[in-house]
Parts: sequence; structure tokens; C-alpha cells
Amino acid sequence: MTDPEEVEGRTDSDADGFDEAASSSRGDPRVLLAMNAVLSTLFAMTVVWGLAFAGILEFTLVNVATAIILLFTVTYAVTMT
Repeated sequence: MTDPEEVEGRTDSDADGFDEAASSSRGDPRVLLAMNAVLSTLFAMTVVWGLAFAGILEFTLVNVATAIILLFTVTYAVTMT
């Protein structure tokens, strides 16, 4: 039989160690910026396409770029503070 505190080869101390490391690690900011840029681009394109589909806005490069810049700036401000 296995130790009741051990689940799939992990003990409570392993979980505590992982939680401590994950909560204290800020990660590489370049990865955060890259993910922010990619996800902001995809989301902004989807929103502008949806608005163009509804006839509210035209799907142009300027509108998409404006939405990307606004979304990227807002998410950057929220995540970096």
C-alpha cells in the first residue's frame, strides 16, 4: 500500500514546494510581452471582424492596428503593475 499522504508519487511537501516556487517566480517578461502581442492581435482581429460583420465598423488595417494597440496597452498596464 502507499502512504496516505502520497498521491501519485507526490507528497504534501512537494506540493508546497511547487506552490512556493510558482508564486515567487515572475517568469521572463519577454515571454509575457510576446504572448500579450499575439493574443492581443488575435482578439483585436476577431473583435474588428465581428464589428465589420455587424456593419458597425469596416475591417481595415487601420482599425485592426488601432484595436491591437489599445488592447495591448491596456493588458500591459494591468499585468505589469
